[in-house]
Amino acid sequence: MAVTKKFSAEHIRHAYAAGLREFGENYVQEFAEKRPHLSDLAEARFHLIGHLQSNKARLACDLFQVVQTIDSAKLMQRLDKAAGERGSGLEALIELKLSSEESKSGALPEHLPEILEAALSCHHLTVTGLMTMPPWSENAELSRPYFQELARLARQYGLKDLSMGMTNDFEVAIEEGATIIRLGTALFGARPKPQRGESNQL
Repeated sequence: MAVTKKFSAEHIRHAYAAGLREFGENYVQEFAEKRPHLSDLAEARFHLIGHLQSNKARLACDLFQVVQTIDSAKLMQRLDKAAGERGSGLEALIELKLSSEESKSGALPEHLPEILEAALSCHHLTVTGLMTMPPWSENAELSRPYFQELARLARQYGLKDLSMGMTNDFEVAIEEGATIIRLGTALFGARPKPQRGESNQL
C-alpha cells in the first residue's frame, strides 16, 4: 500500500499510473480535499490508516473503501450505520495497541473479543483483519515481537489480513505474515514539510 498523506492528488495519480492500486491516508479532512480529483481512478482503493473520531464516521464512509483503525465497538457500529445509509459495504481492520507508548492509538488486546462480538451484528461492515504500529526504531528487529503477537491474535480469531510494517521494518513484517505493508517514504521520499500556519493534524 502506498501511504500518501501530505502528498498531492497528483502524486496519487502518478502512483496509480505506475500500477499501484491500494492507497493509505491518515487524515479524513486532508483526503476529502484530494478525493474529487481522483474519481476517475476506477481501480483505486483508499484505506484510512489514521485515528478516526466517531463524529467523522459518515465522512469516512463517503471517502474510503477500507478503515484500518477501528478501536472500539462503538466506532464499529457507527461506521456500520453510516455505511448502511450510504448503501454500500465497508471493509474494516481492528487496530490493536501492543506497545505501552501513550502516543499510539488502538484497542488493547483484551478488548478484541468484545469488538469482534459487535462485528457479528454489523450488516454493512466486514472485519477482515488486524492492524498495529509498533514503536519506531531504526532497528527493524525490535518490531518483530509486535508483528508476531499480531499474527498470533489473527490466527486465534480466524482473521486473514495483517496490516503491519512500514518503510523501516516492512521486510520483518513480511517475514511474520503481513498481508498489507504501508509504504510512504520508500515510494515517495520524505514528506513535504507543513506550510507555515498549517496543522499537522487534519
